[in-house]
Amino acid sequence: MIKPKTEAEIEIMRENGLLVSRTLAEVGKAVAPGVTTKELSAIAEAYIREQGGIPSSLGFEGFPAAACMSVNDVVVHGIPDDTPLKEGDIVTADITTLYKGYSGDSAYTFPVGKISEEARRLLDVTKASLYKGIAAAVAGNRTGDIGHAVQSYVESAGYSVVRELEGHGIGKGMHEDPGVPNYGRPGHGPKLVEGMTICIEPMVLAGGRSVYLDRNGWSVHSADRSLTAHYELTVVVRRGRAEQLSTFEFIENDPKIRF
Repeated sequence: MIKPKTEAEIEIMRENGLLVSRTLAEVGKAVAPGVTTKELSAIAEAYIREQGGIPSSLGFEGFPAAACMSVNDVVVHGIPDDTPLKEGDIVTADITTLYKGYSGDSAYTFPVGKISEEARRLLDVTKASLYKGIAAAVAGNRTGDIGHAVQSYVESAGYSVVRELEGHGIGKGMHEDPGVPNYGRPGHGPKLVEGMTICIEPMVLAGGRSVYLDRNGWSVHSADRSLTAHYELTVVVRRGRAEQLSTFEFIENDPKIRF
């Protein structure tokens, strides 16, 4: 059942949005060749706990870490490990929090040192498609309007969107209804009403749209091993214009972070 949030609930979720946004910036400061994704996950966990929150990915349905860290051809749900990042890699940090009984969720794909022009374009297109989706997240529209906005922009750039994974509602639960696909037809899907809180998260492949699940049971890879990117923000559906609860400003305004 899809339940719009009260303004009091939205205020707590805004606190979560700021927490997860600041956590991503802390991770971003440490992204560099030679650093491991396990070290990045530890930074996220420590920061969240210092602020009084809980890293809700840890233990969720058995996930073994405080953050999903997905490198290169891994779309989502990468398990942090001891493999050092290399110059030219791209790594997505997907972080969730639980604070005051509500959830926060955001993701950002970081370059590791100097990256190729191909990788840079993929990151730019994926992030831009997220904002196209947010622009469609207004009361009276439907989830298909969001998906269509993302899909049409991504495919016009020659890339593919993942269809097996999607954005979602968020509140007390990390994942709530409705599902928010990154493809679709305008006017289709659940109707968006004011006060709904949702996560919009384009997952974009430089190659074909097929993916497969790793033997670890979590990590989703591009089937052709092409590069992938993933950006996610939490928003409140409003009349006329969605309101962001999480933000990339802490990342993109920090001179210590190369993005």
